Amino acid sequence: MNKPASRLHFLDAIRAFAIIMMLQGHFVHSLLSDLYRDTNNVVYATWEYFRGITAPVFFTITGFIFIYLLLKQKVGGLENPRVLKGIKRAVKIIFWGYLLRLSFYSLFTGAVNPSFFYVDVLQCIGTSLLLLIGLYLVLYRINASVFLNSILGFGVIIFLLQPMYGSCILEFLPQTIANYFTNRNGSVFTLLPWFGYVCFGSYMAGLFLKYKEHKNFYSYAIMVLLSLGIILVFFSSAVLMLFYDFTGITIFKSVAYNNFLFIRLGNVCVLFSVFIMLRNYFTSQVLTKIGGKTLSIYILHFFILYGSWFGLGLSRFFYHSLTPLQVLIGALIFVVGICVLVLYYYKYEEELKFNARTIISKLSQKIKTTMPEAVMLFRNDIVRKYRNMRR
Repeated sequence: MNKPASRLHFLDAIRAFAIIMMLQGHFVHSLLSDLYRDTNNVVYATWEYFRGITAPVFFTITGFIFIYLLLKQKVGGLENPRVLKGIKRAVKIIFWGYLLRLSFYSLFTGAVNPSFFYVDVLQCIGTSLLLLIGLYLVLYRINASVFLNSILGFGVIIFLLQPMYGSCILEFLPQTIANYFTNRNGSVFTLLPWFGYVCFGSYMAGLFLKYKEHKNFYSYAIMVLLSLGIILVFFSSAVLMLFYDFTGITIFKSVAYNNFLFIRLGNVCVLFSVFIMLRNYFTSQVLTKIGGKTLSIYILHFFILYGSWFGLGLSRFFYHSLTPLQVLIGALIFVVGICVLVLYYYKYEEELKFNARTIISKLSQKIKTTMPEAVMLFRNDIVRKYRNMRR
């Protein structure tokens, strides 16, 4: 009975790591003064490199956990309860992605702010989940191997074709749709290439489920992931150049010269191997709860750091103005504060909702009882002024 629990802790620990890395990464990137953004500085260069791992880890673990839970069910197709749950979750994530970028100031002037239509991480994750569900419904009818191998193939193709779609403008598409495929209009994340990481995470989940009962599963998983990660980080560019020399296909050369996707995938594999190696230490309920509340943490951090609807966040007042020491202390408070607020909210969720309903109910009663009196006073005042004017 302990093994399944440890696996869930292991998965949530990676997700908790990803969201914590995102919190500190956004805080430092938004508030650190330009004077200290020196890539020749070892500390800053190291931070920047590891910050670049956050998004690949987030998208990979998203695909991993979703497909792990999806394929773990005994039934397939539309009867799988995870399909409907996944669709609802994806729609909710996309909805919040747009809602967080809405500016009330623009709405008051009768317009919608252009940044509302930018595609960010939430829209990208939500759409990726919908794509996974669609592929699952189409391909899983054949068999699980076809589905998983197709997912792996999609991931490889997406990474290899990055030089081709990376510079596309897609002017023939409505901008709202084009924003999902190009960042030329301001989108932060796009489906391509980020859906590729979701595909690789999904494939890893399939292998995990297939071989999890093997006696030495974790030992093999650590060895394979660590080896694959080292190869991707240090040798993938050379391998791509070998493919170019052998086939003459220029796309391999283009990817090798800007090989950030496969290298970051290697970073993810190494990180996964480390977490699997330390899986027995991730038994804290706090990590599990943080890993299970990533959407709420993301939403709250967006309001506090960027201001969201009103633009009154920390970045408005301290944008690129803090010293390294201030950023270090601030990031620590920011990360801990966000996580504590979210966890405490869910701990007392029912009580808070009950109190909120009680307050709203009392306010409504007060308005109902005082409104007629206020309206009557206003009416009498108008009548009195009218009579004075007639005189």
